[in-house]
This record gives sequence, structure tokens and C-alpha cells, in this order.
Amino acid sequence: LSQLPGWSLRPDGSIVIATGNDDALGLYRCTPYNSYGTAGESRPTRVLLKDPPAFTVRPKEEYFQEVGRELVIPCAAHGDPPPTITWVKVGSVGKSSAQVDGNSSLILHPLIKEQHGVWECTATNQVASVTTATSVHVLGTSPHAVTNVSVLPLLLAANISWEPGFDGGYFQRFSVWYTPLVKYPPRAHHDWVSLSVPAGAQHLLVENLQPDTSYQFSVLAQNKLGSGPFSQIVTSVPRGFPVTTVPPEPPAMTVHVFLSPPRALTANETVRGVLLRWDPPARASVALSGYALELRQDKGGWEVLERSIPGTDTQVLVPGLIKDAFYEFRLVAFAGSYISDPSNTVNVSTAGMEVYPSRTQLPELLPQPVLAGVIGGICFLSVAVIFSTMAACIMNRRRAARVRKRRQDPPLVFSP
Repeated sequence: LSQLPGWSLRPDGSIVIATGNDDALGLYRCTPYNSYGTAGESRPTRVLLKDPPAFTVRPKEEYFQEVGRELVIPCAAHGDPPPTITWVKVGSVGKSSAQVDGNSSLILHPLIKEQHGVWECTATNQVASVTTATSVHVLGTSPHAVTNVSVLPLLLAANISWEPGFDGGYFQRFSVWYTPLVKYPPRAHHDWVSLSVPAGAQHLLVENLQPDTSYQFSVLAQNKLGSGPFSQIVTSVPRGFPVTTVPPEPPAMTVHVFLSPPRALTANETVRGVLLRWDPPARASVALSGYALELRQDKGGWEVLERSIPGTDTQVLVPGLIKDAFYEFRLVAFAGSYISDPSNTVNVSTAGMEVYPSRTQLPELLPQPVLAGVIGGICFLSVAVIFSTMAACIMNRRRAARVRKRRQDPPLVFSP
């Protein structure tokens, strides 16, 4: 064994071959012995070299296909002995409706919504098994159920959050459904209450709940083709006021609202004006209503330039700035009657810039008294110029008439 690199003998009599090659091929016998001798050789055993499976064709990481059409996903491998190829959908229960052709490719025809998800291709022989995976996205369907629904109990409220499922290729919206588990006498049956979730949100604060009462919560996704399945039902109990032996004064209903300012406000010059971009607030315990844009010119007072920017927007175009001026912009977020602190301030200087072709917003930037004085002065000067021109025309006409009359009168003759 010392003449074969990588070969060693263990104390229990086993041979360890670190690297299998042609030197390891052949018949082997084991002979045990001690101080009294040996009982003979073991039966021979043959060592053969076999290759584990290796993929020659791997599927892509993900596939997108319309529902009802055919989707073929290739997968091939080689080995010694030749491996067997099998396909399975991760998380599926029971046998799937998928087919495999003679080239070991997965055939999904017709493609259905239930075949959306992760598929694994496994190559197996007597030596080992290897697996590769791909994701199949089925387009043109209703949305899939949301996952990881969690409920955070609060004071007479609950905060529900979730992870969206696949949208089926269309924009999806969510609604939160809840109901108490206790049936009150005036109620004949369980009534589920639904609340719409603002577009793009993945959480919702449900308020005005009864204290120390169990509630069931579920989330439903919808797109233009219909509703997906309800999520799993989560049960939670909102917190009530602490109970004391001394009757306290009626506590004030104080709900702490967290509304952080917009983030990362930036300004970029474009051919149409200054384009402002920002990121939504990092924390908002209530639904965001919108934004208000403030500016000040040349270190003056802050003024509201636009107060009705939708809460779903993350950019706004400011046209018509005055040339050779210095502007500062900032943004505030509001939710109902709550207003956040201002965002970071961005500076814009129009020194040396060309005047933007869009309409100017100077009347909105000047104070009203100054603007009225400018307009009045312009009107007065216009009227004065008109009257002066008319007076000059009248005087010229009168002078010309007198000259003509003198030329037409006969000369005076004096006789002695």
C-alpha cells in the first residue's frame, strides 16, 4: 500500500482509497490473522469505477408563459450507469399532471395556474443523485394567496402584515377581512368586515376593536381577472386598558401615529424643468394620504408650491423657474390630519440656465401686493402712452388745417 499514493489501511482492516482511478480496479481479498495464524482468505470482492450523474442540459432559472399554452423545460444528464431523470413540483401534494418526453424534458400542456411555482429536475443512478431547480410563472391568472400573515396586537387595534403572492401578471390589490369570535346577542351570525389596503402597501392598521376579544384575520388578493384564495386565518386578541382596583379617570384615547418624513429628496435638471425624486417615509402607522411641496427663493420664507401630490407618486416636475435665481425645495408627507417633519432640503440654482419653455410660475412665487403693484404700473403706463399719442395727432391735424386756410384766403390790396 505504501507504493500507492492516497491508499491507507485503517486499524479495523479497511482500505481507504482517496482518489479512485484505474489502479483501484480489480479483485480484493482480506486475510485476517493473529499470533496463532489465520483461518484463511475472505471471499473476493470486485471494485468497479462508476460515474455519478452530471447535467449536460440545465433548465433556465425561471420561465414565463401564458395560461393555457404549452411550456417545455429541458433537462438532461449523463453518468455510468446512465441516470434516470424525474421531475417534481416543490410543495405539491399527490401526483402532478406534468409529462416528461423522451429527452427528459418537462412538458406542461395546457399550462394551468396550479403549475406555478418551483420545479426540480433530479438525475439518479447507483452512485449518487443530483438536483437542479427552475421557477415557472403562469401569466394571465387571478393572484395567488398571500403568505406569512402576522398580526401585532395593539391597544384596541391590530397591525396586520403579509408577503404578497404572485400577481398573475397583473396589478393586484389587497383587502383585510376580520371578525370577532364572540357572537353578541344582537347578532345572528358572524359578519366578516373588509378593509381596503392602499395601493402598494403590505400592512394595515385595524382600529376600533373590542378589548380582550378574539378576532380572526385573513387577507385577500385581487386583480383584473378576479380574486385569489384567502390567506390562512390568524387569530389575535387586541390589548385593552390595564385593570386597577382604584377607578381611574376616563383615559384619553391616544393613538401614537408614526409618520416619518420623505427620504432621499433629489433634484435633476431636465429640458422641461427641475425633476424632484424621493423615497416614501420609512415608517407610517397610518395610510399615507399624499405629499406637499414647499419652496423658498433666495433665502426668503417657505411657501407651499403644490399641496395635492398623490401618496403613490415618488417624483414631480417643477417647470417655469426664474432665470438667475436660487431655490430651495423640501417635501412633507401627510396622512389625514397628521403631517410629517420636512424632508432634506435640495438646492437649485438657475444661474446661467436657459429659461424653460414651460409656462412660468412667477405669479405663484411673488407676493400678491407686489404682483398687484407691478400690474397696476404697467396698465398706467399703457394708458398714458395712448393719451399722449392721441393728443399729438389732434394737435398736428389742427396745425395743418390753419396752414391750408391761410393759403386759400386772397391777399389784401391797399389803394391810395
